[in-house]
Amino acid sequence: MDIFLQLTVSGLSNGMVYALAAAGFVVIYKASDVINFAQGDLLLLGTYLVFFAIAQTGMPWSVGVAVTILLAVAVALAIERLVLRPLIGEPIISMIMVTIGLSSILRGAVNAIWGPAPRSFDSFLPEGDIVIGPAVLSADRVLSIPIALAVLAALWLFFRHTRDGIAMRAIAADQQAALSMGISIPRVFGVAWALAAASAAVGGIMLGNIVGVSPNVAAIGLRVFPVVILGGLDSIRGAVVGGAVIGLLEVYTGGYVGHGLSLIVPYAVLILVLMVRPYGLFGKEIIERV
Repeated sequence: MDIFLQLTVSGLSNGMVYALAAAGFVVIYKASDVINFAQGDLLLLGTYLVFFAIAQTGMPWSVGVAVTILLAVAVALAIERLVLRPLIGEPIISMIMVTIGLSSILRGAVNAIWGPAPRSFDSFLPEGDIVIGPAVLSADRVLSIPIALAVLAALWLFFRHTRDGIAMRAIAADQQAALSMGISIPRVFGVAWALAAASAAVGGIMLGNIVGVSPNVAAIGLRVFPVVILGGLDSIRGAVVGGAVIGLLEVYTGGYVGHGLSLIVPYAVLILVLMVRPYGLFGKEIIERV
């Protein structure tokens, strides 16, 4: 029972980081129909920015976290304004290919600035263990779950109750109708990229606390695709459920089966979902008639 609880906490903490990255993916997709292949690299950037702010600059952790999020948002806004905004009106595939290029550029920039060696900084999440019955659980992993859920809940409320969130939903439903209502698509795209970067930065901050800072963090971005396919490309709720399911499947497979199967399980789920329910658990089913 203690092993099961430890695996469950570990899986949920991993899954909530996946969900944060996936939520940024969903935000951009809802606003522009663009599949953002650079989302994992925004997560990587967040881990190094928090290392820069806290370890290299010596900021207090509260200031360092705020600076990390602001810097990540600034980078995303620069990308949207200088690279993606000129492509508005072009075929969607053009913007998708640009995000693939941005992924390589962000990864290369991080490597050029900080190098390939792993880094670390003093954790600001409480260290030590939490004892629940026979199970001994890591405090930072336990606390990372409600932190991530609070951020994801804020994103959901943004979509449901703010002017920009409603504008994003309108653009996702019918871009031409949204234009006719006076909604500024460039502005909404900018807000979407800012939110995606902020969400990824929070995920990167949590990863930096739990597993340290290294270029390998970018590989976690690959888990975004099974998560969003399972949950639905346009659903924040789906990102939460998908992240939790993928995170738990990984650790249960690694803990009870082993043999490297935990690396395969997310993509096996991706293939299965695409075959059975391609719009995901909570995604909007689109039927086109000709």
